[in-house]
Amino acid sequence: MAGFEFELTRNITIGQYLPTGSLVHRMDPRVKLLAFTILVIAMAVCDTYGGNIIALAFACWLFYMSRIPINYGLSGVKPAIPFILILAVLQLLFYTKVASGGTVLVDYGFILITSDSIRLVVVSAFRFIEIIFLSSVLTLSTSTTQITHGIESLLRPLKHVKFPVHEFALIITIAIRFVPTFAMEMEKMMKAQASRGAEFGTGAWWRIIQRTKDVFPIIIPLFNVAMSRAEDLVLAMEARCYTPGSERSIYTKYKAQTKDYIAILFCILFAAFLLVFPFPY
Repeated sequence: MAGFEFELTRNITIGQYLPTGSLVHRMDPRVKLLAFTILVIAMAVCDTYGGNIIALAFACWLFYMSRIPINYGLSGVKPAIPFILILAVLQLLFYTKVASGGTVLVDYGFILITSDSIRLVVVSAFRFIEIIFLSSVLTLSTSTTQITHGIESLLRPLKHVKFPVHEFALIITIAIRFVPTFAMEMEKMMKAQASRGAEFGTGAWWRIIQRTKDVFPIIIPLFNVAMSRAEDLVLAMEARCYTPGSERSIYTKYKAQTKDYIAILFCILFAAFLLVFPFPY
């Protein structure tokens, strides 16, 4: 078991809240959610090397502004590395028709690798990391309650078309909050199984199939724990007389301040810069 990472919760940054009292933490959650949406759209559309390098630097800068160690943010990327590598291989092998332009680098059988397909792979990896960084900053600087109230406030106009705004916000919040909970439960199961002699991750990191087989024994127990947690949550909500669709009052009233308007304006300008500026590469 040497070298295997049992500390899953240490590498899960999405869904955890880290209060540092920074300027980002004190911002209006509605502004943070809106800025997050604008930046994610801009980063998903930007397809240049230069634009994505700047976007990644901007995401790292947000960690600095949030007073969150950048090493903690990088640890959140570690679990996603296998998915990024698999995605890169699939794009190189099967997306040749989409990105068949540019200089041909490899042309062997059905494998066609061009400079454009390389660009697609690199840019996709950048986008993946940037969005993980942004999601981490958002959840590390915003509590679960603030996210719920922020989503509900932003989507409130949809109530006029009978959209279940509160229920939707609650579903999103529970989904985000359960990410570190499942990681913690999975970590406990892996440690318990390892203490009984089970082998986890004894193979090299590139032996993805073997490592996947190692994890199979804890999938069903993990589902059982998930169902148990969900049942506990339902009982807790019913004990507090939660009724879907009923009108609710909110104790906390958010009011955007000058710094919030400046922040959202800055994010809009930055997103426009990524999309409009003619980066040479």
